[in-house]
Amino acid sequence: MTYLNALKASVCAVALVSANTAFADVTAEDVWNDWKDQFEIYGEDGISIGSKSAGDGKVVVTDLTMMFDDGTTKSEGTIASIKFEENGDGTVSVTMTETLPIMVEDRSGGNVTMTFEHSGLEILVSGDPDAMDYAINADRYAIVIDEIIQDGEVVQGDIRFVMNGLSGSYSTTMGEMRDITSDLAATSVDVLVDVTDRSTDGTILISGKLDALAFTANMSLPVDGSFEDPNDLFVNGFALDGAYSYDNANFLFDVNDGPDTANGTVSTSSSDIAVAINADKMSYNVATNDIAAQMTVPDMPFPVNVNMANYGVGIEMPLGQTEEPAPFGMSFDLVDLSINDEIWMLFDPMGQLPRDPATISMALSGTAKLFFDILDPEQAEAMENSDQPGELYSLDLDRLKLVIAGAMLTGDGSFNLDNDSPFVVPDMPRPEGQVTLNLKGGNKLIDTLVNMGLLPEDQAMGARMMMGMFARNVGDDELTSTLEVNSEGHILANGQRIQ
Repeated sequence: MTYLNALKASVCAVALVSANTAFADVTAEDVWNDWKDQFEIYGEDGISIGSKSAGDGKVVVTDLTMMFDDGTTKSEGTIASIKFEENGDGTVSVTMTETLPIMVEDRSGGNVTMTFEHSGLEILVSGDPDAMDYAINADRYAIVIDEIIQDGEVVQGDIRFVMNGLSGSYSTTMGEMRDITSDLAATSVDVLVDVTDRSTDGTILISGKLDALAFTANMSLPVDGSFEDPNDLFVNGFALDGAYSYDNANFLFDVNDGPDTANGTVSTSSSDIAVAINADKMSYNVATNDIAAQMTVPDMPFPVNVNMANYGVGIEMPLGQTEEPAPFGMSFDLVDLSINDEIWMLFDPMGQLPRDPATISMALSGTAKLFFDILDPEQAEAMENSDQPGELYSLDLDRLKLVIAGAMLTGDGSFNLDNDSPFVVPDMPRPEGQVTLNLKGGNKLIDTLVNMGLLPEDQAMGARMMMGMFARNVGDDELTSTLEVNSEGHILANGQRIQ
């Protein structure tokens, strides 16, 4: 499914769970109207009810059906019964049937039927009609995949995600926009994927647990917006800023599909994921710590063990056409990666290479103009066919660190780019700025690779000549180089003009 389809599903789920206490007066009818207003995001035909009865401080709704169809994906879910009941103190309690069946149909050939299940669910609503606060607690809240059909084949098995000890807050405020704030937590999450592919008799088993899951989100929805036109939704102010984290994760897996057979375990400590998106820009950041994976495969006579201190990915980019240069950035971190000695022995049986953990860490940022609105399907297609989707105005190397087999390369620098001035490279704006690189242990690594027969001597000599031309010695097997493009367009290496 696309990212927008994931957003649609998340809004549906958020609309059903709730949050936070305040003290004012709301009635059962007020809360029911708030639910109806939120369901309008699915369009005029997005909601239907079997019946509604009201009286004695209660509103009871039966067969509440939510529907969405964007032409490629169709989804439908039904709550058999919901009761909104006033408590006599200005608050309203909400109770509903313990199962919510949902069907998702992808017209490309896939169907999924699932069920939301809960036990011990308590929802208390307070506030006032324009600013409602929900408090939620549940012993158990689960998503169970009942059936998957792909290309006419039924995937058999058991797939479930179970949140235990769910609690938190959910608030809605009406103004020019409908603002929704969520702050939810679960003491643990159990995950099970146990499926069999009938066409191949292949099996996949994944079982595990997350501890101390926490989720926060701030969402702004246009009052009259609808997912029937996602581009219009963003243009009119839709925005999402959310994050989730957990303390520990432990999983085991067993895959058996003919030659593709493997089993093992994966564990991590803390992990944080954050995403933000609106009509102008999007950002995504993930960081996971203390990753340990162990795997056994038929072609290896010993287990494969991989450990990492940290893994992270980040991206920030504009999504809409910009009149002024807008910031962008990307980062990648793979810190202290280590593998077991048996793997090292496959290509270094004599132990000539240092077996210290490896690191790849880099971050780029800058500013750029975008000529298209990516969220507009027509403009997105035009951008794919365009020779120049935008212009780059600055580029910074904020961080570079490569550590492997005893050698370390670090660097940083920045450049401004003039799109109105030609450069020696055709169709490239003229840069001005510099980057500094530092290499430690490079010559020793080259010598070791030559002795191992992994690097031909002529290629090693070429590498040394390049380092001699563009770098200067500043220590024992330590080189540094500053590459600069000045305001006149001259290229310099360590102050010496080379172009």
